[in-house]
Amino acid sequence: MHSLRLLWAAHNAEVLRRRRRRQQNRLRLETVEKMPELLFIQQFRLSKSVFKQLCSDLRTQTRLRGTREIPLEIKVLCALSFYATGSDQRIVGLTQHLTQRTASRCIRQVTNALNCENISDKWIVFPQTQQERTVLTQEFQRRFRLPGIIGAIDCTHVATAKPDTQEHLFFNRKGYHSLNVQMICDHELIIRNINPKFGGATHDAHIWASSIIEPYMRGLHQNGEQVWLLGDSGYPLRPWVMTPVLNAAPGSREETYTKRHVRARNCIERCFGLLKSRWRCLNKKRTLNYQPYVASQITLACCVLHNIAIIANLPPPNDGSDIENDGDDHSSSVTASLNVSGQNDLLRGRAVLNNLISRL
Repeated sequence: MHSLRLLWAAHNAEVLRRRRRRQQNRLRLETVEKMPELLFIQQFRLSKSVFKQLCSDLRTQTRLRGTREIPLEIKVLCALSFYATGSDQRIVGLTQHLTQRTASRCIRQVTNALNCENISDKWIVFPQTQQERTVLTQEFQRRFRLPGIIGAIDCTHVATAKPDTQEHLFFNRKGYHSLNVQMICDHELIIRNINPKFGGATHDAHIWASSIIEPYMRGLHQNGEQVWLLGDSGYPLRPWVMTPVLNAAPGSREETYTKRHVRARNCIERCFGLLKSRWRCLNKKRTLNYQPYVASQITLACCVLHNIAIIANLPPPNDGSDIENDGDDHSSSVTASLNVSGQNDLLRGRAVLNNLISRL
């Protein structure tokens, strides 16, 4: 019995020693103010001023709170480190002097906070007014010589852990489990809309048909507003979604249109590359070891931070050379069966496309 008491006392002393050491290390993190700005950006992907503003917004607009042992700022730094590296949480936890369990809890809390509507709806906004859409069309026209464009749309895969249920919905054509995340971006690579709720086995066209933006764009067209998105051949041609002309004759207007279309739509490919190089937890080589729902929350959180970084004019990371395109390849146009309404939309889409090509 005496030996057990000695062992228990020694265990408690060790626990107390570790706890004090962690508290001291957390206090040392206050020296983050002395960290060179470029080093801070390299490690956490945000500048110090942007980080402080983010913490202030999360404190005032969400339920995220710090404690005496773990301030809110430490929680956010822990999450940013995980998003930026995609490393195992134990590595992240040791970096921030937190245990793995504590680091996991911090990441989950910050992710939930970034998913709050007060935050996500502030930073990811689809153009709601005609004036906003006019600004976008003018910029696309100036840069790519295509009128009426307000954004580019595509999907990208985010690798996840094997789901506990409905695995077949998440096993993609490339042979791994993933989310198939639809995004729309503008000419500045700012994400204007995201839908991270579908599994990797879902086709891009189905995700688009289920998107809240599809009926919104349809409504704009029905109200006489000639604006559209640019999609690849995996999307059905519609009056509000322009796709490339496959096998266009050399030297024809169709070829001119397709070349400009490809250059303009490349915005979304660059957006994916920048997103995954800055927040490497989304990179295929850094599989998110979470179930799909949590992985979709992390994806949305990273998209919010992506927009924050772009709007703050932060430099892109210089270590993203291994980022690859994780979207599906569409070498031919979508061939899904169409009902009468879909056939009519296709015909109207062809008429709009032909009119657009004639104006080039």
